Amino acid sequence: MALLEVENLSVGFSTANGMFRAVDSLDVHVDAGDILAIVGESGSGKSVSMLALMGLLPWVANVTADRMVFNGVNMLELTAAARRDIIGREITMIFQEPMSSLNPCFTVGFQIKEALAAHLSLTRKQRHNRAIELLEQVGLPEPEKRLRAFPHQLSGGMNQRVMIAMAIACQPLLLIADEPTTALDVTIQAQILELLMQLQRDTGMALILITHDMGVVAETAQRVSVQYAGQKVEEQSVHQLFANPHHPYTDALLAALPERASGRLLPSIPGVVPGQFDRPRGCLFSPRCEKADSVCTNQSPPVSGSDLGLARCHYPIRHDA
Repeated sequence: MALLEVENLSVGFSTANGMFRAVDSLDVHVDAGDILAIVGESGSGKSVSMLALMGLLPWVANVTADRMVFNGVNMLELTAAARRDIIGREITMIFQEPMSSLNPCFTVGFQIKEALAAHLSLTRKQRHNRAIELLEQVGLPEPEKRLRAFPHQLSGGMNQRVMIAMAIACQPLLLIADEPTTALDVTIQAQILELLMQLQRDTGMALILITHDMGVVAETAQRVSVQYAGQKVEEQSVHQLFANPHHPYTDALLAALPERASGRLLPSIPGVVPGQFDRPRGCLFSPRCEKADSVCTNQSPPVSGSDLGLARCHYPIRHDA
């Protein structure tokens, strides 16, 4: 059953030098209980596309879409108040930096209870008990004591667990995790990812995981959407993507994994993601692609494939050839 359907999502930002398109004609499809990983380099529009869904972009952003339906509700037709009722209750998001996402002026208990008060009709005592339950659920020791702590009194891993507790407080249908382990050390990263996977299994919620770590993708996701310069360039099941990537960009990302490196030097992708003033006319990846020719340089590539695997490329890689 389709939980989230987004078609032709585009996000542009008004700048002094004109409009900069950060997300370009993006489609997103998530079923109930699905785990979708969105991968790509910094500047690929991963976070911006999900912030557009959440309605959290600044006023300079211009968001358009042909279709944006969540759980049967047309998000494009909702009033601001109706949208706020869904955001934070049925759709929630964990942000990259827990220390900057939590308000340093209030205890973590106050902030969790504030989220509960905004969406659930609970008494003060019920909110307090529910906050303790949530901190226990995310594995924080001495939960009642932690409720009285300020964010600066907790470690980065603890603050991220608080963020997860706030995100699951109202039992959402969809949780978006935006680089949830970026600011954490390796040991804590593994614990946070395991916690997210356990919560997903226990509650059956759908999960969108934004990351640039292909190792995380291999361990957690069911499907993978690869973004580049605001466009989705490939989407496949995680097994098929690692075994048979169709887009040269995906192939280059996988080749750069340390465990796949055959020589002494780790392979890399030359160049950078194009910005506002160096956006190619044809395929956006063509300046960095070893297989690009004049067709790639001058013509935007079509999207080919089926629901089982899509690629935006003039010459997608054929592994059965």
